[in-house]
Amino acid sequence: MAAGNVNPFNVSDSEEEAEQRQDGADTERSPSDEVQGHSLGPFSPPAYSEPAALLSSSRTSPSVDGIPASAAAVAGIGGGGAAESRVSLDAIAAQLLRDQYILTALELHTELLEAGRELPRLRDYFSNPGNFERQSGTPPASKEQGVGPGGPLNRAGSISTLDSLDFARYSDDGNRESDERVAVLEFELRKARETIQALRANLTQAAECEIPSQERKNYKSSPENQEPIRPLEKRALNFLVNEYLLKNECKLTSITFSDENDDQDFELWDDVGLNIPKPPDLLQLYRNCGNSLPLHRDTVDVAVSVDPNDLPGDYFTQEPVQQTEAIQQQQEEVVQELEYQISLLNSEKKSLAEQIKKLQSDIQVLQRNVSSEPTSAVKLTPSKEDTPCGKPPLDNGQYLDIRGVTETDSSSDANTTKTSTTTATTDCTESTTTATQPHSKLKSQSQQGKTSVQFDQPNRKLSPAFHQALLSFCRMSTDSRLGSEVSRIADSEQSVMLMLGRCLPHIVPNVLLAKREELIPLILCTACLHPDPKERDQLLHILFNLIKRPDDEQRQMILTGCVAFAQHVGPTRVEAELLPQCWEQINHKYPERRLLVAEACGALAPYLPKEIRSSLVLSMLQQMLAEDKADMVREAVVKSLGIIMGYIDDPDKYSQGFELMLLSLGDPSERVVSATHQVFIPAFAAWCTELGNLQSQLIPSLLTRIEKLLKQGEYGLDEHKLHMYLSALQSLIPSLFAVLLQNAPFTSRAKLQGDVPPIEVTRFPRPASPLQDVATIVGSREQLAVLLQLYDHQLQHEGTTGWDSLLWVVNQFLPQLIEIVGRINVTSSTCVHEFSKFFWRLCRTFGKIFTNTKVKPQFQEILRLSEENVDASAGNGILTKATVPIYATGVLTCYNQEEDRKLLIGFLEDVMTTLSLSHAPLDSLKASFVELGANPAFHELLLTVLWYGVVHTSALVRCTAARMFELLVKGVNETLVAQRVVPALITLSSDPEISVRISTIPAFGTIMETVTQKELLERVKMQLASFLEDPQYQDQHSLHMEIIKTFGRVGPNAEPRFRDEFVLPHLHKLALCNNQQTVESKRIDIATQLFEAYSALSCCFISEELMVNHFLPGLRCLKTDMEQLSPEHEVILSSMIKECEIKVENKAIGEAQGSISIAASLVGEDAKTKFLSKMGQLTTSGAMLANVFQRKK
Repeated sequence: MAAGNVNPFNVSDSEEEAEQRQDGADTERSPSDEVQGHSLGPFSPPAYSEPAALLSSSRTSPSVDGIPASAAAVAGIGGGGAAESRVSLDAIAAQLLRDQYILTALELHTELLEAGRELPRLRDYFSNPGNFERQSGTPPASKEQGVGPGGPLNRAGSISTLDSLDFARYSDDGNRESDERVAVLEFELRKARETIQALRANLTQAAECEIPSQERKNYKSSPENQEPIRPLEKRALNFLVNEYLLKNECKLTSITFSDENDDQDFELWDDVGLNIPKPPDLLQLYRNCGNSLPLHRDTVDVAVSVDPNDLPGDYFTQEPVQQTEAIQQQQEEVVQELEYQISLLNSEKKSLAEQIKKLQSDIQVLQRNVSSEPTSAVKLTPSKEDTPCGKPPLDNGQYLDIRGVTETDSSSDANTTKTSTTTATTDCTESTTTATQPHSKLKSQSQQGKTSVQFDQPNRKLSPAFHQALLSFCRMSTDSRLGSEVSRIADSEQSVMLMLGRCLPHIVPNVLLAKREELIPLILCTACLHPDPKERDQLLHILFNLIKRPDDEQRQMILTGCVAFAQHVGPTRVEAELLPQCWEQINHKYPERRLLVAEACGALAPYLPKEIRSSLVLSMLQQMLAEDKADMVREAVVKSLGIIMGYIDDPDKYSQGFELMLLSLGDPSERVVSATHQVFIPAFAAWCTELGNLQSQLIPSLLTRIEKLLKQGEYGLDEHKLHMYLSALQSLIPSLFAVLLQNAPFTSRAKLQGDVPPIEVTRFPRPASPLQDVATIVGSREQLAVLLQLYDHQLQHEGTTGWDSLLWVVNQFLPQLIEIVGRINVTSSTCVHEFSKFFWRLCRTFGKIFTNTKVKPQFQEILRLSEENVDASAGNGILTKATVPIYATGVLTCYNQEEDRKLLIGFLEDVMTTLSLSHAPLDSLKASFVELGANPAFHELLLTVLWYGVVHTSALVRCTAARMFELLVKGVNETLVAQRVVPALITLSSDPEISVRISTIPAFGTIMETVTQKELLERVKMQLASFLEDPQYQDQHSLHMEIIKTFGRVGPNAEPRFRDEFVLPHLHKLALCNNQQTVESKRIDIATQLFEAYSALSCCFISEELMVNHFLPGLRCLKTDMEQLSPEHEVILSSMIKECEIKVENKAIGEAQGSISIAASLVGEDAKTKFLSKMGQLTTSGAMLANVFQRKK
């Protein structure tokens, strides 16, 4: 056989059989075989293939005549020439295999096997799975075409499923071929199972006999010890232990146990290798361990007067033998059980003896401590006189060596008292020679530092050598690293630290990741007290690499330990030992580790030297802020930078801090920006306050940047940067107010005496963080209450003379801000909202008195709302700027008392009147309504202002009021719309002035877009219908323009019924009327608005009926106008019309196809149901499944 065809299961063949097969293979290869020159493929019959010419005949069943022919052929091939000579069985087998008579060869192999005359050729052939795997899908018919030898039989990939078999029929003789395959597969399965059983038996026998050489040696040297565990026993116990751990929810322990025994599969009992059933679990074994197994005796029924002749002849000879064997087997099981119980009792006895010894030693120590004098205290550091050899003690001599016990000399008197003095004067040479033995005396160094421990000495006269030889049978391991550590007990703090420094690097990798934080105190304590700098560095390295990706809780534990370490060792060691660990991990691939570094820099800031704090640590954090890609890392960096700003005292670092603030504010992550406002800016502002730079540098720098941004943004303002600078100013307001209080004339009089009125809850806006709370900045809430009382009194009664910080706010800060507000674009709702929010927080923080006496007068002076300035264009210019909405929403809404609301209503009414009468743009008024309308608390107030406009005598004011309703409708609830808005609009829609009526159309459209009440919608629909159908409006060009514009805006979002029944039909009418318009300018205006409206409505779903009756005709009318007036629009309209026509055609075709597809689907469902019902009647038999797809004959 070829080497590639060796049976992998044949591991039990003897060497003689292998040699016999080899010899047979050499002798069986004839010269004709060599001439053929066929190369043996990995899946071809081994060495027995014949040329294609010999296989070209059709395959038939082996017959009686076929075998002699084959035999004759073999004889002829063999070259013997003697036809009468006996043909060997091996030659017959070779010929059968060559002719592909597989079943005949199998029958021959089976008969020979039963007769005990197995042929190696047949055994090897049928044991090789490769001989039964098809090389290609070529059917047997290919053999007749001369393609080559047909593929061998299929071999199933699985013995449990039938779908892996090839049931295709290549000829009419398919049933017999299928039977052949099944027979081969059954034989192969039987052989595989026999081989597996043989292998498992061999493995069991080998494993039972295998005992490690070292254990066998130890067992021979100490026969009183228990017999060592066998590998099979170990694997079985491992399986049971793992099963017990899983059943009792010890999953982590089970995982660790599996990792430590990675050579075993705990999912399968057969992996143990035992040919026995699985034993009961550990709990059952434990419960049954104390109960001796009863002797099971076989019983037979005995009858009286039984005739011995009626019994079988061998009854009396077989029955006693069987009973004896069963009894003997039961007794052996009982003996094994008793031996197991004895071993358990012995182990329990040993543990109890150890406990007794420990308790006795504790009693002796207590007695000695009670009776000892103060002068017998333990010396921790041996003196030079105590070391007679002059040899330096190992690890400062602070270890007790328990590898040996102090023994008395055999010639010494048993009654001699052993004291520390006599022990300390032991000869140096003797201690040196005995220290190398496994059971030597205590080291002289440790004895010199402690009082000696006394043991009861036996009254025996044995030589020391005999003692040592006797104690050598105690099995102890002192040669390994762990053994040497165990054999020495530390008796001082320093020696404990040395021992922990050596052991912890070996302990940490073997602790579960989820529980490694338990090692943090041990690592830190050792790193604090260890004398060796290299060991300390290694331990701190282990601390920072303890957990691969530490979570939040684990990082907190590590940081807590680092702070405790820093508090214990001081700034020098923190700089030398902890900071390098942070620097190493600054670019770690895991963000959790970089996050740990960022948090550690902030946590360690108070314990670092100030030079390092303001240089190295600041640079590290700046690098991480600029380069790190993880948002959570940069967030932690910003918070740590804030902590650094709270401890830095180098004035030269101000510019670097300012740049860091801008860098943090410009971060793309919202959480980083939030951390900047919460932590960094308040800390930086506190430092600037100490430096005196808050009012002189920090706030002016931000204002300068805002002004520069407005100058550059004439053609497009960068709203993001404006928000960034303005939000920074807003975060600085609490610090600015604290500076005013701390530098006020009354600060020296602020003392906590008497009852101080509490601060109102709503006195200050809610701070973004505790660092922005004015009470935190000042010191306490009580102190702030005292200062606020004096502050209000100072502003109301004494004035601001000598109050430089407040004068700067009033004379420089506020005017500059108001000037900036006048320069921003009023149509930018974002800018208006940001500045309104800033002024609102400023006024609420500085108080109502400050707002009324310092802020409002400056705005009122600029706005100049007086009767004589109504017609003056120069005086009204400021009313069109963003100053109006910011003053109305940022200043006048700070306080919500009745007088404040009246002031706001009066201001808005004046602005509306002034802008309307002066024909000025209404953008500033619209911005005010949009900003105030976002808060439902101001809806009633705004409706009051608009009603003032509805009943105003001027038509211009009434038009403005109608326009403002459009902005207010979207945010107001439907109840107010029904009660306040619609009646006002109905009133305006019947106004004598046509311009006022036209101004109500956008508001009516917005109601149709946002309101859902049917009654309201019908009222609005009737009003719009009156505009379109009333003859008095037929020639109102501006009204038609406004209606078409409103339809295009609200049509896509309005109720579909309103769009289908009202908007589309009226647009069709307006387009048809526009074709008859004689004034070209009006015609082009209407056509342009119709084009915009139809473009917006083309995206909506329109039914086929509306498409045909209104939408397409309206587009065709509009196309007629555009052909004459605007050819570029005509091209777009043509494509729109074409698309709509295609949609209509596709809908018609889709409906026809839909009816056909429905009928087809019904027929298909019926056929599918019948097929599945037939399949459901089948059994799961493989033959049935194969016959389902047979062609009916």
